[in-house]
Amino acid sequence: MKKRKTDAPSAAEKDAVTPAADALASDPAACANVTADCAAPAAESAAEGVVSPTSAPISSAPAPDAPAPRRLRDRFIDGLLLVLAALPFVACMVLKVLTTPASEGVEIHGAQVYFTIPMPIQPLRVSEAQVVSLAVVLSVLFLCLYLTRGLSPRGHSRRQIICETVVGAADGLVRDNMGERFAGFAPFIAAVMALSALSSLSSLLGLFPPTSDLNVVGGWAILVFILITVYKCKGGIGHYLKGYLEPFFVMAPLNVISEVATPVSMTFRHVGNVLSGVAISTMIAAALDGLSKLVLGAIPFLRTVPLFRVGLPAVLSLYFDLFSGLLQAFVFAMLSMLYITTGFPEEKYLERQQKKRAKAARRRAKS
Repeated sequence: MKKRKTDAPSAAEKDAVTPAADALASDPAACANVTADCAAPAAESAAEGVVSPTSAPISSAPAPDAPAPRRLRDRFIDGLLLVLAALPFVACMVLKVLTTPASEGVEIHGAQVYFTIPMPIQPLRVSEAQVVSLAVVLSVLFLCLYLTRGLSPRGHSRRQIICETVVGAADGLVRDNMGERFAGFAPFIAAVMALSALSSLSSLLGLFPPTSDLNVVGGWAILVFILITVYKCKGGIGHYLKGYLEPFFVMAPLNVISEVATPVSMTFRHVGNVLSGVAISTMIAAALDGLSKLVLGAIPFLRTVPLFRVGLPAVLSLYFDLFSGLLQAFVFAMLSMLYITTGFPEEKYLERQQKKRAKAARRRAKS
């Protein structure tokens, strides 16, 4: 094959081009006119759909909205977070199988105590309720880490849609029930609902639900009671203490009892609903087991088969463990929002803030 030779400009052509270049360099207006004349055909060609070879881009960048391919490292981290979210429950199930003694018949008892730590006042018993509660906290943590990885302002992945839906629902629930002033409570309310719901649903795995333990739910109620008291004091300590003497000073003991009854009622209502469901399901399962032995006891190969326990206990478990557990989590969150909102003296708080601003303005005027 012969190489194509490029014709070099002759000396006459060079002499013809040089004066024109010098003229353009000395006259900027003429240079601009020449540039415009050269750009006009290119614009017309672009309007007609014809792209000039000189105006074509050298390389085209990918569209900004195009999703980048997920790397192997990201997939490995996602899988690891999902495994870590499920691992605490698996560990609790293995621990219960290894430590629960064999028993005959049906037994209804509290959380199994794994070990005891000596303390100055009384020994600290670490039970199944505390262990499962810790497992729920770890699972929620790793699940949140998984859902919040790789989020972007223009993302449209299923993971981001789930996150935005959950955050929007929690934010809307708080704003509708507590108002704009308490919009920052959305993460707290969402955390309470997640902990309560997963704690109740842990019974589906054969674990002792932490919501059936007074110590666990009592801790949540005490935390909510502290928040209620803090927001009641926003109107001033004097205004808060004066509330115990209303409508008459002789009502002070009853007002104190009413104040203390708030966390107690929240605790017993939540624990009572969850624990009663567990007890009812267990007793019905035991009764059906006895009925199976009574009816099928004369048949040798069906004597030990609990045939009547198939079906009904599963339906009751769907109600007491699934529906009732989610319902109690929602009710506990609603009561928390209600008590905090109604205990906040908004008028007194605004009055105090106005006085503080006026006092600060007088200080600035004096200085």
